[in-house]
Amino acid sequence: MSTFVFLFLHDSWRSDNLFLVPDLVLCLLLLVAAALPATLAGPALLGAFAFASGVLATSVASYAVDGRLGVASLFGAVAAAIVAGAVASTGRYAGPDRRNVR
Repeated sequence: MSTFVFLFLHDSWRSDNLFLVPDLVLCLLLLVAAALPATLAGPALLGAFAFASGVLATSVASYAVDGRLGVASLFGAVAAAIVAGAVASTGRYAGPDRRNVR
C-alpha cells in the first residue's frame, strides 16, 4: 500500500504522471488478490507481484534515464520480485493443494 500512499504524499494525481494508471492497477490487483480465497489467492498474488515488479522496474529505469537513482522504486521492485519468487517457490500458486490427487 506504500504505492497508494506515495500517490498522495508526492501529489502524483496529475494527468501527466506516466505511472498513475499502472500504480492504481497495481494497488487494485494486490487488494483483489489478498481478498480472494486461498485456492485463488496464490496465482493472483503471483501475477500481482510480478506486475508490481515490472511497474517498479520501469520506474527505476525512468529515473536512470534522468541520471538519478529512484531508491524507493528500486527497493519496491526488488521486494516485489522476491515476494513473487517466494509465492512461486511454494508451488501453491498453481491452485489447490494436490497432495491427495492420484
